[in-house]
Amino acid sequence: MKIGIPKERKWDEARVGLIPAITSLLVRAGHTCLVESGAGECSGFDDYDYRRVGAQISEDPQILYQNCDLILKVLNPTMEEIGWMREGQILMGLLGLVAAPKEEVQALSARGITAVAYELITPDGEEFPVLKTVSEVAGRMAPYIAGTMLMRNNQGRGVLLNGVPGVSAAEVVILGGGVVGTNAARAFLGLGAKVFILSPSLDRLREIDALFGGRVTTMVSHEFNIAYTTRFADVVVGAVREPGERTPVLLTREMLRMMRRRAAFIDFSVDHGGCAETSRATTLENPTYIEEDIIHYCVPNVPGAVPRTSSQAFNNAAWPYIEKMVELGSATGFAQSEAMRNGVVLRNGDPVNPHIAALLNS
Repeated sequence: MKIGIPKERKWDEARVGLIPAITSLLVRAGHTCLVESGAGECSGFDDYDYRRVGAQISEDPQILYQNCDLILKVLNPTMEEIGWMREGQILMGLLGLVAAPKEEVQALSARGITAVAYELITPDGEEFPVLKTVSEVAGRMAPYIAGTMLMRNNQGRGVLLNGVPGVSAAEVVILGGGVVGTNAARAFLGLGAKVFILSPSLDRLREIDALFGGRVTTMVSHEFNIAYTTRFADVVVGAVREPGERTPVLLTREMLRMMRRRAAFIDFSVDHGGCAETSRATTLENPTYIEEDIIHYCVPNVPGAVPRTSSQAFNNAAWPYIEKMVELGSATGFAQSEAMRNGVVLRNGDPVNPHIAALLNS
């Protein structure tokens, strides 16, 4: 199989769809890997790293797209890239098509593309192995982001996350008790912040309480509790995600008006629509904006800020599915792997995922 690894072109994305270590496994198995020149540069992998494991380097992205059977990306392609694609190609990546512009999804469908979204791959509807890895990276970055946002020179409240003797540590409210939320909690606790986690599931809150030995305050995420806790928070983290669906809006504009002036709000769910009325996507280059006197950080590709670590992490998790795809092909691979079949959103251009079907028919 001919496999293409193009350079990312969206949202100042610096990750790469396939790292050299995984590329070498495919080449040794007899497959041809065509890597766009500079694709891995921002992740710390130069063209030489790919050449020495047997990959071919392409200077022309259009030729790469037209000549490859399988395209391995990080994010969904741009309209220009979709124009380079051909009928029957397979596309794999963290595609996020539920929140993508409708015209991009329509264009992929019209091209007859088979699209596999890593974030929807699941064996049982509960565990999402690739999404979990990406979420771990995002969650553990939360204190770095929040600490910077709270600094006065960044228009923040001027609060130190872990405080000092005689001065209280910052109060952090995390909406969501999944992978992002628990990893963020672990990281904030490690710095000494006071942490509150809100989740709709009592069973999950019991697990979190046991996991952290009672060091975090757990609360059910009723509207009243969200309004109450966010009112005194220095940092609010939106860590809500329902794979394949738009994120529910939990933070209303009125709630933000009641928060502390220049508190920090980090919305990790903005790639699926965002969990606040005021959320709108930003970029790593210009990550924040102020609305209702709250500093918003709404970057859809947060792990892209640490591209080497995150490229290695999601490649490790995605490799079993990439391997199955190249060895068996899409039809047989989907038949043998329910997990991978659950990740299919388009098959030969036809919508398989109900949310994508609804988007195309709207």
